[in-house]
Amino acid sequence: MNREQLTEVIKDQMTMRWKESYIPRNAFSRIDSLKTISSVIIISGVRRCGKSTFLQQIRNSETKQDYYMNFDDERLINFSVEDFQKLYELFIEMYGEQQVFYFDEIQNIPGWERFVRRLHDQGNKLYITGSYASMLSRELGTHLTGRFVQIELYPFSFGEYLLNKKISHDIKFLGTKDKAVYKRNFNDYFVSGGIPEYIQSYERKYLKTMYESILYRDIVARYKITRDHELKELVYFCASNVSKEISYNSLKKIIGVNSQTTVKDYLSYLENAYLLFLLPRYDYSVKRQILAPKKIYIIDNALALQLGTRNSSDQGRLLENLVFIQLKRSEQEIYYYSGKRECDFVIKEGNRIIHAIQVTLSLENEETSQREINGLIEAMKTYGLATGLILTEDEEDEITVNTYKITILPVWKWLLQNWK
Repeated sequence: MNREQLTEVIKDQMTMRWKESYIPRNAFSRIDSLKTISSVIIISGVRRCGKSTFLQQIRNSETKQDYYMNFDDERLINFSVEDFQKLYELFIEMYGEQQVFYFDEIQNIPGWERFVRRLHDQGNKLYITGSYASMLSRELGTHLTGRFVQIELYPFSFGEYLLNKKISHDIKFLGTKDKAVYKRNFNDYFVSGGIPEYIQSYERKYLKTMYESILYRDIVARYKITRDHELKELVYFCASNVSKEISYNSLKKIIGVNSQTTVKDYLSYLENAYLLFLLPRYDYSVKRQILAPKKIYIIDNALALQLGTRNSSDQGRLLENLVFIQLKRSEQEIYYYSGKRECDFVIKEGNRIIHAIQVTLSLENEETSQREINGLIEAMKTYGLATGLILTEDEEDEITVNTYKITILPVWKWLLQNWK
């Protein structure tokens, strides 16, 4: 890439300071404690979840002069690893010697990790964003072992969604009007999700282009996949069966591939691109845990609705999807429980299970109520828990079954109590 063109890109990007009216992300609370350490800070997440804006939020909070480059700029299409030294020299020529670097989507450039290591070894502070989990961690793990910290960013939480709508969410004192406002907005959030740009316009084409960017740029092109229709079929099936158990063998038959290995590879690509997640069943035996069916979840309800088919019975599964993503956002170690009965989520801390959570649309139906409560209690008994949680669309209560105390909460209230 010639110096003149690169100089133009640097000048354009360095003089562009983003507007101040962005939504403060909860993940920012981790940044202050990380500014003073030498580690490279990696901000990863699904495409268009707000990583670039978050990076600018960090820049705007810093008083030090810096260098910034967004490698998603189409003018950098011919930028290669050999151009990094040229970029560094031009930074110094144009803006003097600085020690803070912000690189947006640097993973677009093969070999980037060696340049980052060199800058780090020279005592510089680096903030990096990327849309592919394992590639970032694997490449830095090879060249910067123990020298980086990863922050995963997700679409807006319900609390951030309300901030975007300029609605405060102090739930300590809830009046009738406050509850009505939260419920109405939760109903919107339930179907529209939290992808920042999408909830400004609610244009379905935006979700389509977002999905295609993930599919073709992050997966098909990167792994040179020639049978992309198989990948599309897999996404369609997963989005249509959110929160259900899946097995590699059944998926192999459904999408028409010859081996379970292909299915595993496709799922790992989709998971590393943050489009979907596989939830393992908890088992004290690691082997049994690996072999057990996984449950499937999608990064955002709006994408799940866009990419799959729905019917009225899927409302409960979408509610469960919402809860799962919140648990991921809160950096919990999550599993599901399956014995004689089932419990949607069990949370592990250290070597033990510390929470059990059941999600259901409603407990009004007696059969549903018994199934959900009995599944929760079985998990509580198994792991020695005295308390459990059932999350519903709009019911709230405290019950005791034998000696087991169960809290019943509306999902919207739980989300605001845990709004990371």
